[in-house]
Amino acid sequence: MTQFADLTLREIRRDLHRHPEAGWKEFRTTALVAEELDALGFDLSLGSDAVNVAERLGVPADDEVAGARERARREGAPEEYLEYMDDVTGLVAQKRYGDGPTVGVRVDIDALERSEAMDDDHRPAREGFASTHPGEMHACGHDGHTAIGVGIARAFDEEGFDGTLKLFFQPAEEGGRGGKPMSETDHLDDVDVLFALHLGLDEETGTVVGGYDRPLSNAKIDVTFEGEPAHAGGAPQEGRNALQAMSTAIQNLYAIPRHADGMTRINVGRVTADNAQNVICEEARMRVEVRGGDADLNDYMMGKAERVLDGAAGMHDVDYETSLYGMTTTFENDQSVVDTVMAAAETVDGVDQVCGRSPFGGSEDASFLIRKVQENGGVATYVGVGASNPAGHHTAYFDVEEESLDIAVDVVTESIRRVAAES
Repeated sequence: MTQFADLTLREIRRDLHRHPEAGWKEFRTTALVAEELDALGFDLSLGSDAVNVAERLGVPADDEVAGARERARREGAPEEYLEYMDDVTGLVAQKRYGDGPTVGVRVDIDALERSEAMDDDHRPAREGFASTHPGEMHACGHDGHTAIGVGIARAFDEEGFDGTLKLFFQPAEEGGRGGKPMSETDHLDDVDVLFALHLGLDEETGTVVGGYDRPLSNAKIDVTFEGEPAHAGGAPQEGRNALQAMSTAIQNLYAIPRHADGMTRINVGRVTADNAQNVICEEARMRVEVRGGDADLNDYMMGKAERVLDGAAGMHDVDYETSLYGMTTTFENDQSVVDTVMAAAETVDGVDQVCGRSPFGGSEDASFLIRKVQENGGVATYVGVGASNPAGHHTAYFDVEEESLDIAVDVVTESIRRVAAES
């Protein structure tokens, strides 16, 4: 019997919420889901068989990955699946029920690197399922997404549909690090229809959005400035100040002109300079993100940012290096699939409002999977399922109403049945 076998979707979600795993560290999550789907007769592709390892972005240091893997073992990850993964997370599970279309469902499985609220105003803390991992939290609903993926597999267990189901349990969505490497495999080559989904997004429980459209293209860049240390009082002229270069860059990055052709964004989200107060800083690091309404606008912001970084480094006589931490692209949903989701949602208990297409203000690396399916002649949509989240995504008090889990399963499974019937 699997560890999830006797658990409801609500209980699975809470188990995962207690054990959050940030991107490329989702060993326990992947192993437990693999165990469950293996028992349901799915063919499994785990770890390096699920993603293109060479295309991974923002991979943590080897010792962090090893520590996360060992933690997963201590916390009950099934050894068979943990060993098969080696040092790479993620899962693609496939089961053929009939001769009809191949339908994919993509859910993300990673947590955020942030601390969770632990006071009684926060339901997970009050009811005993808050994070047990300091500095990691499911603050975006991916614990619920993972449970929904399991629920969809269970829903077809007794009575399948005329087609093949592929479930994509994608690692490292946060930061846009896992979608591209999962799309750079052959798992999407035969997918005729793809559903991606998200809980919450400030919609109330009972609301279903047939397709969130046009997320912003995004790139996250790690920047390191390298200067020369010196005593700030005794010999300041001998130093080359990396922190001063970084500060100059930050000010001027925010001054990049916005573009008339569409939305453009920039933010510096993380800065580090570990020096004593009397030392000219020899190394400073930051993480920058740019966004654009399409790939060209994102490239415009990237180009301007590189020019700012180069100028700041030159002004203060320091060297700098950049590396890509993560990226996303954009997409447009296919109206035929949006219509299918809307029609399916109208029949689902608990749904009281159905919307069509809606703009998506952020970024999402399911974009790479959606684009790959569309490039191969298939169709796709990014479904929203309201969950009455009491606090914003990525905040310490984020939570979802768990009634949304069954609603999401029912909407997606009914949509899949309709796709098969219409083929």
